[in-house]
Amino acid sequence: MRMTGTREGAIDRAEKYFDTGGFLADLQRRVAIPTTSQEQGSMPALQQYVSGEMSDSLRKLGYECSVLPNPRAEYGPFLIARRVEDPAKPTVLTYGHGDVIRGQDDQWRQGLSPWKIVIEGEKMYGRGTADNKGQHTINIAALQCVLEERGSLGFNSTILIETGEETGSPGLADFCKANKAALKADALIGSDGPRLDHTRPCIFGGTRGTMNFNLKLSYREGGHHSGNWGGLLANPGIVMAHALACITDERGQIKVPEWRPKTLTNSVRAALADCSIDAGENAPAIQEEWGERGLTPVERVFGWNSFEVLAFKTGNPDRPVNAIPPSAIAYCQLRFVVGTDPRDILPALRGHLEKHGFGDIEVEAARDVIMNATRLDPDNPWAKFASRSIEQTVGCKPHMLPNLGGSLPNEVFTDILGLPTVWVPHSYGACSQHAPDEHLLAPVARQGLRLMAGLFWDLGAQGGRPV
Repeated sequence: MRMTGTREGAIDRAEKYFDTGGFLADLQRRVAIPTTSQEQGSMPALQQYVSGEMSDSLRKLGYECSVLPNPRAEYGPFLIARRVEDPAKPTVLTYGHGDVIRGQDDQWRQGLSPWKIVIEGEKMYGRGTADNKGQHTINIAALQCVLEERGSLGFNSTILIETGEETGSPGLADFCKANKAALKADALIGSDGPRLDHTRPCIFGGTRGTMNFNLKLSYREGGHHSGNWGGLLANPGIVMAHALACITDERGQIKVPEWRPKTLTNSVRAALADCSIDAGENAPAIQEEWGERGLTPVERVFGWNSFEVLAFKTGNPDRPVNAIPPSAIAYCQLRFVVGTDPRDILPALRGHLEKHGFGDIEVEAARDVIMNATRLDPDNPWAKFASRSIEQTVGCKPHMLPNLGGSLPNEVFTDILGLPTVWVPHSYGACSQHAPDEHLLAPVARQGLRLMAGLFWDLGAQGGRPV
């Protein structure tokens, strides 16, 4: 392809890369590596992904690659790739994660497989196509298109690939503390999560935090005949159900006072006023009567906290017997926005349960890693730059979210590395992320390549600064 040295030329290269099968070929190689960080024995695949596939690809673009061990040796390694064009120029950090959740091979629709991309219409099926191999493949390819069109990026680029995000990014914080010099940058531009509307680009500046915890109640050893003992022995399943009911009301409104945010400000509401949720075909219908009264659906996801019961077990659900079960356990999660102190989440819950007569329920953290909430002001120069560039490429303003509804280890970049963070997602809400039949939408991927090529071109044209 002839070099024209123009913004349009870089975007044309991105389009050709997609249309002629380059994107599919790169993504298929990466999807075929079963980087299931949640499974024992996954270390060789995780190592292969960063030491082989990604390092080989990035060295061809002039990056110096270092694969480094996780400070927590039982977890997967990290890749730092650096391309320094001029030490005096700004540096942009790009992030992605190479690990995926379990394949769930036997649960995919007939004809589909987690480790081989199958295309049906506009959908590209395969584990990691959306989360996150497809998304960092788009961003790296966009950098390549700019390099090929201009001969340089016009800024310095560092790429960080981790292999443990699906297990809560263990070791990432310590790794970034130990490698602050190598990861020094002026901003992070990355891609993860879904768009708000599959037809319109989106920018988010932070994430909700997440804390997983378990509620446990045990009254005795073994079950007891429900005829002989019914009405005499407390049923832990019933008690647990009532305890859960004191955490929210019947429509899911949070009743723990410390869990109710005070940070849904007028400025946040103004930023969300232009947004609506359209996750596309096959997405579940929004239930208007669920969640906090007085908030729009967008405000409930991006400006408020949400409590979820992920699983609830008592007795033997698969083979019920006529016995009062001895114990019950609820697997729970709180997604929280900036302003909720994660150190107070579980103590507040314990106090709330005791106040309502459920002091015998044990509250325990389910993970030792907590993802904290972060938020970027929509008026930040990096956010405004990205918005202008994307609008120039696609002809419409992107949605601008102060934070995503989901969670990422964004606090590592904001708090440890001290970076403004701009996330440009290339997936959509109905992509079946974390489920069988995960897929990437081809039109979104193609548009993502175009807008990221334009964004990186514009950044280089401005000397790497968001002017």
